[in-house]
Amino acid sequence: MEWTAIGKVLIGIGVAIVVIGVLLVAAERIPGLGSAVSWLGKLPGDLSYKRDNVSFYFPIATSIVLSIVLSLVFFILGWFFRR
Repeated sequence: MEWTAIGKVLIGIGVAIVVIGVLLVAAERIPGLGSAVSWLGKLPGDLSYKRDNVSFYFPIATSIVLSIVLSLVFFILGWFFRR
């Protein structure tokens, strides 16, 4: 694989992260949209531990749900573009 191909992939991943970040910031400012995604990170199965000066949070259930949703989206997009 050429270095330019790897560079293009990294740029694409960076652009995708920026777009997702902008959408999450905008979700709080648009009335009604913030409450639609408020469940994200608060599912049963997400581990949360808080003590005096220590807090630990690991969103296991949210990670699984997002993985399934993104897998379906990419599968459908791949199927659509192969036709």
